[in-house]
Amino acid sequence: MKPESIQKSVQSEIDRLSQKKRKEMNPEERVRLLQLKLYLKAKQESGFKFYILYDKLFLNHVLVEAYKRTKSKQGSPGIDNRSFADVEKYGREKFLAEIGEELRKRTYKPDAVKRVWIKKENGGLRPLGIPTVKDRVVQQACKLAIEPIFEADFDESSHGFRPKRSAKDAIKEIKGNLKGGDQIVYDADLSKYFDTIPHEKLEIALKERIADPRILELIKQWLRVPIVDSDGKYSGGKKNRKGTPQGGVISPLLANIYMNLLDRIVNNPTGYFAKRGVKMIRYADDFILMSKELKEETIIKVHGYLERMGLQINTEKSRMVKAREESFDFLGFTFRYDQSILFKGSKFWNVFPKAKSEKKIRQKINQKLKSIGHYAAEDVAKELNPILRGWMNYYRIDKVSYTQVSFRKLYDYLRNRLYRYYNRKSQRKSSMYGKHAFKILVEEYGLIKPYRTSGLRPVNTIR
Repeated sequence: MKPESIQKSVQSEIDRLSQKKRKEMNPEERVRLLQLKLYLKAKQESGFKFYILYDKLFLNHVLVEAYKRTKSKQGSPGIDNRSFADVEKYGREKFLAEIGEELRKRTYKPDAVKRVWIKKENGGLRPLGIPTVKDRVVQQACKLAIEPIFEADFDESSHGFRPKRSAKDAIKEIKGNLKGGDQIVYDADLSKYFDTIPHEKLEIALKERIADPRILELIKQWLRVPIVDSDGKYSGGKKNRKGTPQGGVISPLLANIYMNLLDRIVNNPTGYFAKRGVKMIRYADDFILMSKELKEETIIKVHGYLERMGLQINTEKSRMVKAREESFDFLGFTFRYDQSILFKGSKFWNVFPKAKSEKKIRQKINQKLKSIGHYAAEDVAKELNPILRGWMNYYRIDKVSYTQVSFRKLYDYLRNRLYRYYNRKSQRKSSMYGKHAFKILVEEYGLIKPYRTSGLRPVNTIR
């Protein structure tokens, strides 16, 4: 959509919401109206700086909406071991009123962030920072106020952690570029991006739009908050000058604000890269460069900009690919130029979940079935459905997507795995023993089918 059309659409929505009286508007609508006005102002005046934003954070409807969005994500308690259930028991209104008062008086101070380690797909570990529920709510309130301002500036090629955008948009753009002839691909991997963002340079990027010192000070506090490991050891704190904890509500937005500097350089329509036909597609800290002819000097130039930003490319994991000759992976998908089965001599750009992703979903199903033991059929379906739904929602690109092949393979695995699950010796007393367990679970207990069965036939897969 063209900028003029976007602004017209936003203005129309503002007019619609403004017709309502405040008493008739719920917190979500009031926050929506605020965000639309901020976005439109930022879109209309690219050099405008916002001086008064902090006061928006402790508005009751902003805090109510911030709490609602934070609670919808659930998540583990922070260092204070206070969960959302504890907050509800204490009193949500009282909890938010106290936060609002701290923000109003500027006595709010964030607690330390609890660090846990989660397994990565490659077998390594990734640090995840868990702020307290209180800090998450305040971060969400801040995000509600500043995100629309930076959204007005973000490049169309950026798809990660943004409203109404997803990995699917990035995948579709890549496939479109491949079809258009941009088949030389540089698959880049940044080394520990979230841990290496320089605070001083990030602040410069924030100050391009934010001139309210209270907001800047608040963000600085979150960036320099101490981190506590499971053994009780503290790190970071006031002396810390780089990194933003993965797991913080506002961290993805800050990461996008900083990487937008590179987006603007590479995708500048009159710049060095555009003149050489180079396109950049980014999802958070993952990005690829695409062109009909991508030279080494262009890659070196990108590396140079990243070094000036205080970031570093992992050269061992980054590589140049001629996509017609070899496949490449991005965001859990594999892109490959395949021979068509239906039309001899014809090839097409095939996009499907990469092998590790298919293996991982099978392992999750297997582990879940091993852990639930003698659950009732209804509960088996309830336990499996979130796993299936999440995987399928991520990998279903569109109704005619080639990922349906992977869904059929998952169907075949699930059907056979459930047959084995109900026919083991310990399950002989189960009413599902010796029967078509998968069919019964689908038809009677609502188990999700891994694909639409119309016109599709299960295929064999490695179990």
